[in-house]
Amino acid sequence: MAHKDTQLIHGPHRTEKWDYDHHVIPPITASTTFRLDSAQRGQRGFVDFANPKAAAQAMNPIYIYDRLDEPTVGMLEDLMRDAEGGECAVAFACGMAAISASLMVTGRAGSNVVAHRTMYGCTFSLMSNWLPKFGIRARLVDASDPAAVAAAIDDKTRAVYIETPANPTLQCIDIAAVRAAIAPFNASRGPKDQVVLIVDNTFATPWGQRPLSLGADIVVESLTKNVGGFGVDLGGMVVAPERFLKSFRGYRKDFGGVLPPGSAWDFMVYGLPTLPMRLARQCDTALAVARFLLGHPGVSRVHYPGLESFPWRAVAEKQMRDPEGRFCPGSMIYFEVAGELEQARQRCQRVVDHIAKEAYSITLAVSLGMTKTLIEAPGLMTHSAMDACAQSAAGIHPGGIRLSIGLENPVDLIADLKEALDTI
Repeated sequence: MAHKDTQLIHGPHRTEKWDYDHHVIPPITASTTFRLDSAQRGQRGFVDFANPKAAAQAMNPIYIYDRLDEPTVGMLEDLMRDAEGGECAVAFACGMAAISASLMVTGRAGSNVVAHRTMYGCTFSLMSNWLPKFGIRARLVDASDPAAVAAAIDDKTRAVYIETPANPTLQCIDIAAVRAAIAPFNASRGPKDQVVLIVDNTFATPWGQRPLSLGADIVVESLTKNVGGFGVDLGGMVVAPERFLKSFRGYRKDFGGVLPPGSAWDFMVYGLPTLPMRLARQCDTALAVARFLLGHPGVSRVHYPGLESFPWRAVAEKQMRDPEGRFCPGSMIYFEVAGELEQARQRCQRVVDHIAKEAYSITLAVSLGMTKTLIEAPGLMTHSAMDACAQSAAGIHPGGIRLSIGLENPVDLIADLKEALDTI
């Protein structure tokens, strides 16, 4: 068997998604609907869609309509399934669509989800504003304490949800420890009532961490970020046990959020094959930038998994490994500007505003994982859906800054950061 980085380039030599296998670059579909030879063939296609296991075993899949299934997206799903080491994968139009699907498929009216309190702002909004409309409540805890997770689980809990590293503080949660906290509850429950562990793997990527091998049941991630790598397409992915495939495909069929074939093609042809190379360069640069920030008098705290001083270093070293077993601390840095809370907030704003107006190598913008280095202030921007109390509980400092390292020369990034920090 070839190494994982080679597999990300070539994929399987034969795929059932197409009735030929001689392409060097995967084909791309350009039709939202597919011609049927007969009503019977259409009927067979709908039957197969309702029974994904049978459809997966078919030599020539029957495609009917893009929203149900189509070959380009199907090939990407196979690649992501193998990259994460799962049984099946279902693609969505963006990361939030994948996250929503994971919580809706595993939840039900009257149930609850136990979630780590530090999370992406839109995920927080989803849990606070939208899931309750469907009768699903969120209980926020510090998932780094397995006892707190266990204490929050009750008869109505259907999922535990964590990000690791968490957005934006990079707090690393021990996946195996959370799995162990859930296990006693599942031991006394039937198959349909199991508490499912869902892990958002966006920051680490399947190259830098594989949560399923550590005890997670379901992995969700935004393909828009490091997997895509170039900031030109939106996409999301769920990787799950086979028993969830029918539900996730049915959810996508009825709720929408379908990934376009063109985006899937870009992720396959440009994103995944270059991910190992890009992430290796980004890790090296991030460590150099983090060490600079650690020594600057205008910075009071730096979180980067590659630093010896990182508060969750032991967990990061255990979990954040590439398929060859090498430590892969990622491309994300979180740091706090020095000063009392209000003073730090004002200084933070001055730093990012200076970057926006004067920097050449760093861009003030949301998103992450691109070839360009991006900077933002979570408390003012991506996590503004959380009020001050929720931000404080999540460890988000008023002077906190999130930095997504790209492929620039680290000397240029450090020069722009130094100029901005020296203004305060």
